[in-house]
Amino acid sequence: MSKFLRENSTEPPGAPSRWVDDWEPGPVLATLRQLLDTSHRAAPALARRAGLTHTELAVLEHVMDEPVGPSELAQRLGVTTAAASGIVDRLVSRGHAERRPHPTDRRRTAVVATPGGREEMMGHLKPMFAELAQVDATLSESDRQVVLRFLTAAERAVGRLL
Repeated sequence: MSKFLRENSTEPPGAPSRWVDDWEPGPVLATLRQLLDTSHRAAPALARRAGLTHTELAVLEHVMDEPVGPSELAQRLGVTTAAASGIVDRLVSRGHAERRPHPTDRRRTAVVATPGGREEMMGHLKPMFAELAQVDATLSESDRQVVLRFLTAAERAVGRLL
């Protein structure tokens, strides 16, 4: 921790830096950190492989899960509605997505992945999913429950940063 942070901390003197300086993550947390880092690097690599920009890939990931309106996409991506609409336009022109009437509000539109867009993305992801399924198959049911509890709690902890 920097000298500035130590000197301007509202915590008792030395407490935050001692915790940070002395913290040893252990092999499980170190491996989780590696997984998060690898996952962060995987998205741009996947986008390049698919011939998409990073933001186009992010939009496609969102609309593969559920129909999403352009303004909601803008919020999720942290861009303007006009920028999100431009990204959607590019995905639509390439056949990866389409605009449809919103399922509950006819005044709005929703963006959905096309079958072709979904198939292309899944084609890039299938080797990873197959390998993860093989790893999962090696776990006993009790081990699987432990892993599930850990990953659920880890996701919740990381999600607190949002």
